[in-house]
Amino acid sequence: MPYKPHVFADNPMDRGDQQRRDENWLKESANDPDSRILVMPELDVPMTDAPSPSLSWMSPRDVRWFGIEGNPVFLGLMDDVAHFAVYVPATSGAAALLREDASIRFADARSAAGFLSGHETGIVAQARAQLDWHNRHGFCSVCGERTEMGRGGHVRKCPSPSCLAEHFPRTDPVAIMLVHDGDKCLLGQSRGRLSRMRMYSALAGFMDQGESIEEAVAREVREEAGIEVKNVRYHSSQPWPFPSSLMIGCHAEAATTDIRIDAEEMTDVQWFDREEVLLALEGRSRRLAVPQPLAIAHHLIKTWAYGEN
Repeated sequence: MPYKPHVFADNPMDRGDQQRRDENWLKESANDPDSRILVMPELDVPMTDAPSPSLSWMSPRDVRWFGIEGNPVFLGLMDDVAHFAVYVPATSGAAALLREDASIRFADARSAAGFLSGHETGIVAQARAQLDWHNRHGFCSVCGERTEMGRGGHVRKCPSPSCLAEHFPRTDPVAIMLVHDGDKCLLGQSRGRLSRMRMYSALAGFMDQGESIEEAVAREVREEAGIEVKNVRYHSSQPWPFPSSLMIGCHAEAATTDIRIDAEEMTDVQWFDREEVLLALEGRSRRLAVPQPLAIAHHLIKTWAYGEN
C-alpha cells in the first residue's frame, strides 16, 4: 500500500542544519524583510480568513509593528526563504492586538489541521512542539540555572561555567497498536474524554527506556487488556505535537483473547467484529465510534477493516 503522510507529518521545510550553526546568519535572517514568521499566541495557529485557509505568515516588520517580543525559533528554509516561529503570551498587549486583526483567524492546532494542507500541518507540528518545549524548559535540569537558546532554537545551553550542559528538544515515542484476531479487533476506552462517549480507539502508551517498539506493543496490550500478542508489524508514524510525541503505529496479532483490563487506566476494552468497525468508519454504527482521520488510530483501524494492512 503506497505511503500517504498523516496529518502533522508532511513538513516541507529544509531544517537548515548548516544555517543553524551561524548565529550572525540567524540574526540577519530574523530581520530580513523577505523572511517569514509564524506568530502563535498561546500556541494557536494563525490562518488567512479565506474560502481555503492557509497559514498566515508575517514579515519581521509586521512583528515589530505588533510589538511582539521574544526569540524567534528558526524552522528552516522553504524556497530559499528563512521561516521562523515565535510564541506570544496571552497576557501581552501584542496578543490582544493580534486577536483584533480581522485579516487573521486563530485556531488551536487540532482545529486548524482540518483546514490546512498536509504540508502546512507538518509545519504547525514542528512550530508548536518547539515553542512549547522552550516555554517549559527555561532552566537547566542539571544545575537549575536559567538556560539560553542556541542554534536557532535547536538547543538550550546552560551558561554556568561549572555546568555548560546542553539540552535538546525532546520527542516522546508512543506505541499505538491495532490488535486483531481474525475478523475482530481490540479497541479500548481510556479514562478521560473517551469514556464519556461511545468512542473506542486503538490501545497506546509511552515507550519505556531500553525498550524496542515490539516490546512496547506487547507490554502495553498486556497491561491495558491482559492480551498477549505476536507478529507485531510497523504500519506508519505520526508526529503529535500535544506537546511533543511521535506516534509509532503498528498492527499485531492476538495470541490470546481473554480480556483483563487495567481498571485504573481503562474504562473498557472490547473485541469488535469487522462489520461493526466498517459501519463505524462510515458513521453508521449505533454502538461504536472511532477516531477521525486526523489521528493515526483511524488509519490503523481502517487499513485492518478494509484488509489493506
